[in-house]
Amino acid sequence: MMDINKERLGSTLDDLLESENELMEVTAIAHKRIIAWQIEQAMKVKHVTKIEMAKRMHTSRSAVDRLLNPSNPSVTLDTIDRAATALGMTLNISLVAKNLSI
Repeated sequence: MMDINKERLGSTLDDLLESENELMEVTAIAHKRIIAWQIEQAMKVKHVTKIEMAKRMHTSRSAVDRLLNPSNPSVTLDTIDRAATALGMTLNISLVAKNLSI
């Protein structure tokens, strides 16, 4: 028989990750993957190569590679904003309050 941890019964994945102190890291990587995918898709639609993207952003090709690397969450907002501008887009960021149910 499977031993069910009653403490975890009914909890969410977010609860589990938070209890393991991994929620922030997992969330950051998920956000970065979404942003990298969106930039990559916009580059494909607009037929912009990595070299051209680097020129438009006034940066290096390796910086564009880091930007498009979905596993690298260490990209600044300035870099993301320059990428958006280079593609004729606008960066839109919002903060959302957590559901604080007691």
